[in-house]
Amino acid sequence: MLPVRPPTTHHPASRAALGMALLVAAGLAVPVGPASAAAPVTGATTVTSAAPVTLAAASQSVLRQGSKGTAVTTLQRRLTALHYDVGTVDGDFGPSTFHAVVAFQKVNGLTRDGIVGPRTWSALDRPVVPKPKYTHPGYSVEANLTKQVLYLAKNGTVVRVLDASSGKASTPTPTGNYTVQRRIDGWRQSDLGLLWRPNYFYNGYAVHGATSVPAYPASHGCVRVPIPAMNRLWSTIRVGTPVHIYR
Repeated sequence: MLPVRPPTTHHPASRAALGMALLVAAGLAVPVGPASAAAPVTGATTVTSAAPVTLAAASQSVLRQGSKGTAVTTLQRRLTALHYDVGTVDGDFGPSTFHAVVAFQKVNGLTRDGIVGPRTWSALDRPVVPKPKYTHPGYSVEANLTKQVLYLAKNGTVVRVLDASSGKASTPTPTGNYTVQRRIDGWRQSDLGLLWRPNYFYNGYAVHGATSVPAYPASHGCVRVPIPAMNRLWSTIRVGTPVHIYR
């Protein structure tokens, strides 16, 4: 079981800090933080800077799929600055934002429900910053089966984090170090189901888009990611891209 990160305790803020907090809550200030330093990635929404989410973030309304407004925009910008695959920053808490939240919760040891409540807001203030296990010149892909996330790394830095679902206990995903061997730009009907834009790394095992990506291992051995996330990833990886699968 992944550890649950306890809420962060803050000291009383100064008047200046409180003023900035109120601006963030109102959507008039953009959060900025150290996690925004990586270079932009093709197909990902990026921001030029991102400041730590302030105390005001923890007191915002609970956000979930279907929420809209400036608080959602603040959330999306913060997740994007931390390299989670939000897609478009548009103030609309849709499926891509949901999966980005779930991926963030997985990395930070929180309940994987896609709901942004006090604990998730607190973690956004002081997040765990994932690091790849391997360093390659250019892009590489890592599937962390324990956390159920996929990392896109570049030159030893995680530049995108995707929600993922790997093989269930009866059909586990093989671990090891591979490369993308072949790709199909479209749907592939396999004996075990439909695969969207599969990137095969070992025999019939692939990283691919899927219509169902639950917060737990559920596949027949492949690594599933959401279809929009695969569409954003597709032009970045290619045949020969290193793929590391580990627990």
